[in-house]
Amino acid sequence: MRALSVTPIHLPPEEITRRQARYDRLAPAGLTIELRDVGPGAPGSLDDEESIRVSEREVAAAVDAAVAGPDAAWDVVFPDCVLDPAVPDGPADQRVPVNGLLRLSSMALAAKNVRFGAVVRNEAIGAELGRRLKAYGLGAYVAGIAVLELPFDAVAEGETWNAALGAAVDALAAQGAAAVINGCSAVDVEEGRFRAEVVDPTALALRVLVAGRAS
Repeated sequence: MRALSVTPIHLPPEEITRRQARYDRLAPAGLTIELRDVGPGAPGSLDDEESIRVSEREVAAAVDAAVAGPDAAWDVVFPDCVLDPAVPDGPADQRVPVNGLLRLSSMALAAKNVRFGAVVRNEAIGAELGRRLKAYGLGAYVAGIAVLELPFDAVAEGETWNAALGAAVDALAAQGAAAVINGCSAVDVEEGRFRAEVVDPTALALRVLVAGRAS
């Protein structure tokens, strides 16, 4: 199975390399992933609603270009972002399916009747993630969304991100979350030290993709 992932923001080559290595490590057997930068028209980070909307437009254009024509080499395309920019809320008729990390991971949790929360970097991302979950019809499963108030640099600094998680995950667990979606597709989370299971949406989504292909 061949998958293309498109970044939601314009990234330097070293960050593309880091994220590609993460995909190589997380991809289940039978799945290969190529990560591509969305391009210079996209913002450098998602800090407000305007940057989120620009990201959405640029990802949509990059995805359309990648799947156009009879020689598209992909079995599935997905944005490298937990906000699922340019992913349809419902069924779509694309020749190459466009799916989302949030959609796949949150629906997998809901299918197991797991009430979950999420942690995000800032308020704008939190608002968009909440809107997305409601659009997917999963509002009843959401215990809450906690904002970590971290700078963009924390995405590539696992220690900074993990240090901020504890109190947020504990608060969501107190609100009834049995699991917490880590609201960044590119951060490795330390396991086994939180009151609720912290879910890596990328790892879970990739497992769902492969399982769906095999069924």
